[in-house]
Amino acid sequence: MAASRYRRFLRLCEEWPVEETKRQRDLGAVLRQRVAQAFREGENTPISDPEACDQMYESLVRIHTNFYKNKYPRLRDTTFTGVTVEDCRMILATDILKQMEDMKKGTWKRLREKFSAKKPEEDLK
Repeated sequence: MAASRYRRFLRLCEEWPVEETKRQRDLGAVLRQRVAQAFREGENTPISDPEACDQMYESLVRIHTNFYKNKYPRLRDTTFTGVTVEDCRMILATDILKQMEDMKKGTWKRLREKFSAKKPEEDLK
């Protein structure tokens, strides 16, 4: 029975898209990592709680297939602020978040990092 659960999770991992704009923060990448941890022995992995495993799989399938998005359609594809889904994706991209983080730094700190031979982590020691 563990073999069929393992194969179902593998199939779900294959179907789940990976967003390259969200490096190290992508749900698809985390899912693949967790499945690899949970099924270390592949099809021979003993499952301590099969019901919880099945429940987790069904929940992930509902997320992947947009079950609740289709069940409860929205009137508009914007937030209360008027930001569209595409704008949110662009804002949450890793590169944009890094740029915003750099903009938050003060001028003095940016200059110090630029001309310092040491890494910023070494300053904290």
